[in-house]
Amino acid sequence: MGLSTVAGHPAVAVFREPRGGRSAPALGPRVGAEAGRAACVLAGVATHAGPAERARTLRHAAAATGRLVAALSDQAPAVAGEELPAESVSQSFFRVREEELSDQQAALHGTLVIHRALEDLCEAPLSGGDLALELTGMRQALVDLTGAGPGSGRDSGPAATVPDPGTGASLEEAWTARWLIGHQVHVLFNVCAAVAVADATGHLRHGDRDSALLRLSDATVYVRGFPAAMTHASTIPAEYYRASVRHTMAPPSVDIPLSGRQHRGYKLFRAAMRDLLAVVPDSYEQLAARDPELAETRGALLEADIVDGERHVTLAYSMVHLDRSIAQNPEGPDNAVAELRLMRHRRAAQYSSLIRFGDHYIADAVAGLRHK
Repeated sequence: MGLSTVAGHPAVAVFREPRGGRSAPALGPRVGAEAGRAACVLAGVATHAGPAERARTLRHAAAATGRLVAALSDQAPAVAGEELPAESVSQSFFRVREEELSDQQAALHGTLVIHRALEDLCEAPLSGGDLALELTGMRQALVDLTGAGPGSGRDSGPAATVPDPGTGASLEEAWTARWLIGHQVHVLFNVCAAVAVADATGHLRHGDRDSALLRLSDATVYVRGFPAAMTHASTIPAEYYRASVRHTMAPPSVDIPLSGRQHRGYKLFRAAMRDLLAVVPDSYEQLAARDPELAETRGALLEADIVDGERHVTLAYSMVHLDRSIAQNPEGPDNAVAELRLMRHRRAAQYSSLIRFGDHYIADAVAGLRHK
């Protein structure tokens, strides 16, 4: 379906149902040690160094996550994702599946997504700022999925020889794979963010404020990583995307046009955000009067969510200019950029009273559109 089976595809990424309230994983001392070391190496990647140093530290990070994959695989092999049925066209296209997984399997499959992405990032022309945000999200995912403490590992230094991840694939195959790999990282962040927000909401319902603050901060790390992962996926020539990828996400290549609204992990994240705001619906001023730290922490998450919307606008323009979206309604705005900008404005209007420096002008403008 869609992309040719001859092209270099990443393995199917398998995720489990995003649900809050799970206890922290306990996967044994070897996994804990390797996860701690991998998290430490990720924190040390030279995101803003020259190309050679940056690539060297990324290969070191890929090697560290590879050792974590080996430690997890020794406990039980990965689920064969290719054998699981896709529940939607979107899952089939982006090579994503959902299955009921144990803690060990969830950690293994999440680490495999990160490992593939790190190998690709050795070559991807991603900006230092976006690379830092994506790596921070990966590091948080390793901590959440394995139960390792964020400072529990020590980087023993790079191995004597860290292999170059190059596979001899053509540029076109590498670009096709990157489009899918970046989207799989985005799904991983969506799933982890949905769990973190659900955890925070549960803690707030039970009066555990300190735990709620920690999980809200974790969720913010993932949401800041959303646009970084999407930009990673999009570090392919726009001409190649328009000529060889875009048409494979619309009929007749697929049954229905693909869009971000179809990603189940993202829909669950949005549902978790609605649930959070149902528990703490207070304006920024009201919440800050009784709990300033909670007001600021909630505000940081909401601002990251607005920035995610803003980055989609600029990313769409760089890829498709002023073309219409393949999933746009006929009565919608003139083009994909205008539609994404309207989505951003609606989100900013919704959050305007909930953050310290909310955009009340855009909130008034959106309210005016509703009246019309």
